[in-house]
Amino acid sequence: MEAGLAYWHTTPTDENRWQHILQLYNQLVLIEYSPITALNRTFAFAKVYGNQTAIVEAEKLNLFDSNYYHELLGYLYADTNIIKAIEHYEQAIKMTKSKTEKQTLKNAVSRLQKT
Repeated sequence: MEAGLAYWHTTPTDENRWQHILQLYNQLVLIEYSPITALNRTFAFAKVYGNQTAIVEAEKLNLFDSNYYHELLGYLYADTNIIKAIEHYEQAIKMTKSKTEKQTLKNAVSRLQKT
């Protein structure tokens, strides 16, 4: 399955690639659940069904202690609720230990504040 995920992630010309990726993550979550796999599945879900629908899926995960959870929600909310997106990005900034990741998230907040 992981080889299949790698294949579809590197096949940008296939218009159904996110559907294939989502199907593989659906299987992987059932076989070997992990919070990161669930978050990756939710990102693929957003690519197939849209961010609004994916927000509902993401919030069901209740991974409040994960900076990746807040990063994903920041990304998903960015087009529809800038305030919530910024709140989630700021929470992720507080939680992550990576300086590079902090800077990337700060850049995302700055972009949202300019809109």
